[in-house]
Amino acid sequence: MSLLKNVGTIGGLTMLSRVAGMAREMIFSRVLGANAVTDAWFQAFILPNVFRRLFAEGAFSAAFVPMFSKRLHGDGGLESARSFSDDVLSVFLPVLIVVCAVMMLAMPLVIMALGDGGSDPATFAMEVDFARIMFPYILLVSVVTLFTGMLNSVSRFAPGASFPILLNLVLIAALLFGDYATSELGWTTRQVGYSQAWAVTIGGIVQLAWVYYWTRVEGFRPRLHWPRITPEVKRLSIIALPAAIGGGAYQLNTLVQLYFLNQLDSGSISYMNYADRLNQLPLGIIGIALSTAILPTLSRFVGAKNKEGTDRVQSDAIELSMLLTIPAAVALAVCAVPFVTMIFEGGRFSLEQAALTGDVLAALVLGLPAYVLVKVLVPNFYARSDTRTPVYAAFVSLVVFVGANFLFIDDFGVVGVAFASVVGAWINVGYLYVVLAKRGYYTIPLALVGRIARQLVAAAAMGAALWFARDLLTGWYSAGLFARAGALIALIACSAVVYFGIAFAIGAIDRQRIRTLTKKTSPEVTE
Repeated sequence: MSLLKNVGTIGGLTMLSRVAGMAREMIFSRVLGANAVTDAWFQAFILPNVFRRLFAEGAFSAAFVPMFSKRLHGDGGLESARSFSDDVLSVFLPVLIVVCAVMMLAMPLVIMALGDGGSDPATFAMEVDFARIMFPYILLVSVVTLFTGMLNSVSRFAPGASFPILLNLVLIAALLFGDYATSELGWTTRQVGYSQAWAVTIGGIVQLAWVYYWTRVEGFRPRLHWPRITPEVKRLSIIALPAAIGGGAYQLNTLVQLYFLNQLDSGSISYMNYADRLNQLPLGIIGIALSTAILPTLSRFVGAKNKEGTDRVQSDAIELSMLLTIPAAVALAVCAVPFVTMIFEGGRFSLEQAALTGDVLAALVLGLPAYVLVKVLVPNFYARSDTRTPVYAAFVSLVVFVGANFLFIDDFGVVGVAFASVVGAWINVGYLYVVLAKRGYYTIPLALVGRIARQLVAAAAMGAALWFARDLLTGWYSAGLFARAGALIALIACSAVVYFGIAFAIGAIDRQRIRTLTKKTSPEVTE
């Protein structure tokens, strides 16, 4: 199956998930707004969500898929693969249960470590409650990730890419009930927050049932037995832990980011969350989809010592990611306040809060190409069973991020925290690429550099067009639903027409490569 088709399957379903997540945030902002309760909820939700992104969208699959695939397609076949997955499940499930139990008992200390020990006792207790209620989701989604890795190994990407949609649907249902309960039953904002916390864990159960069903459809029969630390399980552990740290630098920064946000005024965590929701839309659709799709192909080429094929897959991934990410970043930066106003403003979320969230978004998306490039470059190391280098890159990025926060937070507040994450992300990309080049793993071709430069020119022209177009629609951004939708469609259409029109005209898109990517190719073809 072609890279573009795999990316299309994963990206399309991820887009549905992001759209459902966007709908969830739109309802959330109107029902709950931005206040101490929403800060507490988002802070608690970040804990399982970070683990979801670390494992479900990168590290565990990066370690598990190559090992599982080798057994599945090797001499042992299906039975060998089943035995390996059963061993992994039987060891990791008890470990996860213990970790969850310990973390739930220690949750007050965890919340204090995130910098929020100084809040009033009632708010602090609510934050601890929210986190304890949601934390079992980590256990559930980790098992989901194991099953997803099995499905990805047989190129069944759809169930794994679609399971996040189910969580969003459960949360939306809980929000709609909370809105009803507020108006009809007299619920407080805090009670709605508690119902949302329980919905997270319920959503995890639904997700596990969904992926387990498809695992059985594919002929796998996951079973638990007495835990055995086999050499394969030990090797998986050694690979997965540093992979989680290295591939999840952006998520680790999110935890550190919480500490700095907790030093600011109430609502800061909520502003960052709403801005990051828009930032995550292209990151999830493009970066995570490409990262998931290219790893099996890179692993095959590296194993066959086919450097030409490896370089081609890496170049394709970079070109495709920048072709889509650069215009997305420019559009989000230029139209940050209009987008936030159209999507989130209303109910308990005011125009002033929308403007501040827009400022945060405008800073945050400056790092969007970097976040995507990290997702695209890290698989080149994972395919070589090198998980240490991404760890070093993540550590350097984290140190820079912390230093930048101390530099910017006093003068720029929540916007400064966003910009600090941008600086750290670009340092991460630079480190990864320099190491790839020095080791001879990959050097970006000059032809690709030229096309990316032309993509920047097309994006700059698009940004200029949006700069003028956005002011023409000012009155529509906070108007009724149809006016907002019309303004959003108009801005997106303007972006697409200008960017892709100029990109084709000046050669920013390699038409021959696009045609090649749409064809089905066998693993041996280097195109």
